[in-house]
Amino acid sequence: MSAISSTAEIVEFVHAARADRSPFEIVAGGTRRSVGKPLLDAQGSALPQLDVSRLSGILKYEPEELILTAAPATPLAEIVSVLAAKGQRLGFDPADWSQLLGSNGVATLAGAVSCDASGSGRLRHGGARDSLLGFYGVNGHAASFRAGGKVVKNVTGFDLPKLVCGAYGTLCVLTELTFRVYPRPSHFAVLALHDVTPEIGFAALRKIAQSALEPAGLAYLPGAIAPGAGQGSALIRLEGASQPLEEKIAMAHGLLGNAMTRLDGEDPFPSIGNGEKFARIPGDIWRVMIAPSDAPRVARELNAQAWLGDLAGGLLWLAAPSSDAARIRKIAASAQGQAMLLRASAESRAAHGLYAPQPAALAALNRSVKAAFDPLSLFNPGRL
Repeated sequence: MSAISSTAEIVEFVHAARADRSPFEIVAGGTRRSVGKPLLDAQGSALPQLDVSRLSGILKYEPEELILTAAPATPLAEIVSVLAAKGQRLGFDPADWSQLLGSNGVATLAGAVSCDASGSGRLRHGGARDSLLGFYGVNGHAASFRAGGKVVKNVTGFDLPKLVCGAYGTLCVLTELTFRVYPRPSHFAVLALHDVTPEIGFAALRKIAQSALEPAGLAYLPGAIAPGAGQGSALIRLEGASQPLEEKIAMAHGLLGNAMTRLDGEDPFPSIGNGEKFARIPGDIWRVMIAPSDAPRVARELNAQAWLGDLAGGLLWLAAPSSDAARIRKIAASAQGQAMLLRASAESRAAHGLYAPQPAALAALNRSVKAAFDPLSLFNPGRL
């Protein structure tokens, strides 16, 4: 493993890898290394590692401008704490899958961006790709480059920041990231509609999603994964200043009736976004992304013993045996969706991959993008 402390050292490392045509794995906090296909060389051995964990820290924070710039290996917990002190937050609520994956490392900013690990904040502010304004990186030509900018209204050139979100480190080595941040609401409330079927629960969530309430969380938890919920519970997270929040709650009751109750205690949505409810459940863990309107039907066809629906049904989490992989992918494809294999054994990940094979035209486009950034396929080769 090569631990580096600067962009210049990354350039030198990539230059040497180019000369030897030696691919490598990019590592920082290490919490998401078990996501995607295992990274092995032709002999089945682990690839060399480029350790960027020393590239850590907030480089510039302008609370008045709602802009934050940080090094890639900055711990998510540090960023959340610094922003909270100023009444702000990352809009996409980066998810930490450490508990689900059984990781002992530190969840980092670049890790969340590279995996497009967005939580319930995605409903209001979009995913990581909607908050990332710009970045610096080193490409497969061993050249440092900049993409995007450090202001919200930057529309020049190609929107490369969106490409690195969800690329799992296969395009470049990130060295600096700049985000738009958002005000942190002073109050929140979680409303629950208990003992409802998936059809009724998802319909209620879609009604809230299509309203002017700007929900900050919409999830359906079936009774099997939420004891005491009867057939299941539809959960709604609303936020804002005290008086506007009470008005939102009244509007929600107007839309769904007075059967809803207000939950006290801890906010359930971070644990939903982090996948923590599946941490102790055996089997492979999948994230199936579909149109929310298809959620009841797809959930019924998947017929998983343990599952839940997030993002008003646009994201279904489920646990299933490895033998169900082909069936899950077929059901997702029939709904024009995508099934992501998040947690599985190394053998299952090698066999099934992170996502299903792409249509020929899309696969060709992705190969062209990859070739432009990393022509020798040095960075995390095969992870996707």
